Amino acid sequence: FYRFIAKPCAINLGIQDSGPHRAQPNAILEKVFTSITKSPDGKRLEGLSKQLDWDVRKIQRWFRHRRNQDKPTTLTKFCESMWRFTFYLSIFFYGIRFLWTAPWFWDTRQCWYNYPFQPLTSRLYYYYILELAFYWSLMFSQFTDIKRKDFLIMFVHHLATIGLITFSYMNNMVRVGTLVLCLHDASDFLLEAAKLANYAKYQRLCDAFFMLFGVVFIVTRLGIYPFWILNTTLFESWELIGPYPSWWLFNGLLVTLQVLHVIWSYLIVRTASKALVRGKVSKDDRSDVESSSEEEDVTSNSTKGIFSTSSNGSNRLNGHVAGGQWTGE
Repeated sequence: FYRFIAKPCAINLGIQDSGPHRAQPNAILEKVFTSITKSPDGKRLEGLSKQLDWDVRKIQRWFRHRRNQDKPTTLTKFCESMWRFTFYLSIFFYGIRFLWTAPWFWDTRQCWYNYPFQPLTSRLYYYYILELAFYWSLMFSQFTDIKRKDFLIMFVHHLATIGLITFSYMNNMVRVGTLVLCLHDASDFLLEAAKLANYAKYQRLCDAFFMLFGVVFIVTRLGIYPFWILNTTLFESWELIGPYPSWWLFNGLLVTLQVLHVIWSYLIVRTASKALVRGKVSKDDRSDVESSSEEEDVTSNSTKGIFSTSSNGSNRLNGHVAGGQWTGE
């Protein structure tokens, strides 16, 4: 997919396979960087300044360059986001098409009638297996990607999601499971679309996709999810089949997801409010990207719109966004 679809699209959009500037070779600073610290404090900077006869600002700039030079290129991040956008969009429409004719889509009480003796159709089986495989891939790639500030939140999210998919499949709770999966996929492809527009430097399109993503995310995760999904798993299931032994674990995982939804919704609203009030936003609170020079810092901070269009900007709020610059997921 990267080689034959995503990369040609990126090249056609003018995205080059060029990374950040490389730091000037320096054996002393390289030894400090690899063996001691990647972000020296003021005392160490003063010592290095005297040892090398360099200005402190120059040494700080060297460390910024050095930290940035191992970051993935914009082309790499574009290809990754395009793959995720394609998957999320495809699986969402597959789920909608499948659920449109399912009785439990229109009446959630159907999820519990005749439970657990409910047939597992081939379409439902493949829907589940595809989603499970994809979330396992996200779990593995999180350890090979650049570590970000929301690493723990995303790790908990992936664990809860994989646990829910596996647990609901083993206990034949696949009907309500399909509702949870489809609901989560409804906003994810919009986030990836915003990333793609950001990498291609279509700022207005990026802002529009993000605002749409924020609306859909909040409506689905803070509105439909608790009042539709949690209502049927907590109350309708209790009423129709009683408090079965796995009820507590199943609903515990679902409530954990809801807590994460609240955290992400807060970050999204804060980002949008900054954009509306100031006409620009500060650096992403969870970004792993650093400007490689003082001049780049000034350029980044003066950029208008919801997202910076810097070639180093991107986001994996995995998903979800927390601020002005994006860090590739």
